[in-house]
Amino acid sequence: MKVQVEELSPIEKKLSIEVDSARVVEELNRAYAALSGQVKMPGFRQGKVPRRILEQKYREQVEDDVIQRVVQKAYLDAVREHKVEAVASPQVTNSGLKPNAPFSFEARVEVKPKVEAKDFEGLSLTKVDTAVADDAVNQQIENMRQNLGRIEPVTDRDTAAQDDQVTIDFEAKVDGKEFPGSKADGIGVRVQDGDLIQGNIPQLAGVKVGESKDVEYTFSQDYQAEEVRGKTAVFHITVKELKKAVVPELNDDFAKQTGVAQTVDELRAKVRSDLEKARKNQSTVDERDGLIKALLEKNPFDVPRAMVERAIDSMMEGAFRQMQRQGIDPRQLGLDFNRLRDEMREKATLEVKGTLLFEAIAQQQNIQASDEDVEKRIEDLAIEANQPVAQVKKYFKGPDERLGLSLRLREEKTIEFLKGRAKYS
Repeated sequence: MKVQVEELSPIEKKLSIEVDSARVVEELNRAYAALSGQVKMPGFRQGKVPRRILEQKYREQVEDDVIQRVVQKAYLDAVREHKVEAVASPQVTNSGLKPNAPFSFEARVEVKPKVEAKDFEGLSLTKVDTAVADDAVNQQIENMRQNLGRIEPVTDRDTAAQDDQVTIDFEAKVDGKEFPGSKADGIGVRVQDGDLIQGNIPQLAGVKVGESKDVEYTFSQDYQAEEVRGKTAVFHITVKELKKAVVPELNDDFAKQTGVAQTVDELRAKVRSDLEKARKNQSTVDERDGLIKALLEKNPFDVPRAMVERAIDSMMEGAFRQMQRQGIDPRQLGLDFNRLRDEMREKATLEVKGTLLFEAIAQQQNIQASDEDVEKRIEDLAIEANQPVAQVKKYFKGPDERLGLSLRLREEKTIEFLKGRAKYS
């Protein structure tokens, strides 16, 4: 087999491969022998159909199958022999089989770029403040109070007020015409600022039970119902019932209701601790993104589309898993998946480039994650998840899982290396 490798770009190579005629003949013989044992033809015993007759009827099918097998085997052998780091399936072209002649084909394939990072010391980064203000703690506790509140009918007035929860009937029209979903009875909405489609209608403040009010609403240009995109509808809304949220007082009984504390002081401490942890986690993400952008300013390069698409796949899977954990079925949301992928592409591209840069710096600086580092991280994960260490170790028993954790730790060490040499403002 003859192989010629040509670099079309830093992220694409072309392999020109010639397979010996003897190997092609061997594959053809094997294919026709297998076919002879399968087909039944009048006048011939099964397995005894002459090859010339098989060729007359099945030549195209057999040769297509042989080409597919020869290409697959030869391509994989060539990639291994010439250490081509392919990241996608190849685009193959060939001119078909010729009698008693070698078989030639070309394979264009995206490859992992060779990255050599430069000027990675003294990168300019912005210091992230992880301190949590008292106002943030108070707001989080107020949110908890609202979440633990109960809804009760309003009995001391008949006029809707700010923050009421109101039951309404409505009819809506665009250009004087109804549209899908333009009418409903007994719908619950809130008298507060926000989007009408999300159930927030501040214009109902001051409307009495039994009275109606017309409210205009302009649909967005990308609204899911094509009939009303970018158009203004008039909603004729009738107030049917008033309700209000009754929130618990901020005391020790409320703290116990939250299930995370016994007293208000304990609750404040727990909320502050959780917010600080969230801020630190976010600062880790922000600093990583800052490092990637700073590195790319000094080390620009292209990445294969296939690697970016796989990163988008991973991001979407993570987003869907998060929705499912929250009890949301993504299939019921009417999402435009192509648009979602387009929106994620820039972030995914940065992620791929960042991973390659951190990998290159780790290799250049001989940064590694030791077995002791991996074992320590497994113990930390067990404590964080409140699980026995032995149980968590089972998850990382496989070589792929353990390698993934090792690579993650190596990247973390590389990031700490870069941060230790960065200039903060």
